[in-house]
Amino acid sequence: MTIAQQLKIKDFPFVIKDKDGKQIYYEYLNNYWTKYEYDANGKQIYYEDSNGYWVKREYNANGKEIYYEISDGYWNKREYDAHGNVIYYEDSNGYWVKREWDVNGKEIYWENSNGVIKDKRSKTVEVTLEEIAAKLGIKVEQLRIKE
Repeated sequence: MTIAQQLKIKDFPFVIKDKDGKQIYYEYLNNYWTKYEYDANGKQIYYEDSNGYWVKREYNANGKEIYYEISDGYWNKREYDAHGNVIYYEDSNGYWVKREWDVNGKEIYWENSNGVIKDKRSKTVEVTLEEIAAKLGIKVEQLRIKE
């Protein structure tokens, strides 16, 4: 029996809200219903309907979603750096992505489980003046260093 049936409700849709005004239950005339749960910060952590479909979510202290799962078995999870950038993503299909970000929030490295790598990190190469001169086919004395 649905909640509306138990309460002998005749006006539809039948809606129940929590103390903060967020919808926690919604029932239609045809006995189809949806149920919602929220965390202390008002983020939805659970959804369920009368067809057996459900969704679970978890969030970190900054309100970013770190885990998502649905009733068919699919899930994904994320990890974030101190600036809120996603640094790791993984899902139940075996797909994953690793990322790195610079201090300005620009993505500088991206790698996934399919073997794709995009590397924009700066590289430091140490060479001597002699090596540079040899590559250019000139004498070291001909090199000028800008200050």
